Amino acid sequence: MKPFKERAAEALDLLPEEMQESAVSYIFEQAEKYRALKQSIDQGLASAEAGRIREWDFGDFLRRAELR
Repeated sequence: MKPFKERAAEALDLLPEEMQESAVSYIFEQAEKYRALKQSIDQGLASAEAGRIREWDFGDFLRRAELR
């Protein structure tokens, strides 16, 4: 099987020229979303490991919401 990057380039070449730019833009958008999600997950895991997160008590949340 061919290397992934080579296959991606071939796939782009198969598209009509007017679609190639939008295809690459879509891939970049998805990569940016993935990077942001991964960063948020990493921050959450670091907070959990550092003990800055505690278990959420939904009943307590509802009681506090009713008081307001």
